[in-house]
Amino acid sequence: MSLALYPTYTGVDVSRTALETTRKAFAGDPSKRFIHPDDLEPGDVADLSLSLDVIYHLIEDSVFELYMEQLFTASRKFVIVYSSNTERKSEAVHVKHRKFTDWVERHRPDFKLVDVVKNPYPEQLQDLDNTSFADFFFFERTGVAA
Repeated sequence: MSLALYPTYTGVDVSRTALETTRKAFAGDPSKRFIHPDDLEPGDVADLSLSLDVIYHLIEDSVFELYMEQLFTASRKFVIVYSSNTERKSEAVHVKHRKFTDWVERHRPDFKLVDVVKNPYPEQLQDLDNTSFADFFFFERTGVAA
């Protein structure tokens, strides 16, 4: 975040501890604010919504559904997601892989997947500290409503 140059930035996190830590770290930067999902207002929209390493941590289906709706509703133009996009089983109890692009097709036809950037360091079981199962997915609002 300290390297990002956004005119304004709103970070949303469910962890109040993470929010407080981040607020303190960026206390001198009025262009950034950090809020809990409960504090989102209907008018909290931006040109770009980012979801980085979140979707596969949403174990409960209802939490996933709410998160996805909030993520896409919060964007006027673009959504970028960094996540896995598969239905495979995970050994980790805090990871649930989902083919989330199917959800977008079904529930948000006003967004189109325009690009996927594959991770240059794809998951290797012998080197999990330096590889990842996630890729970048870029969506653009098309204006076509549901």
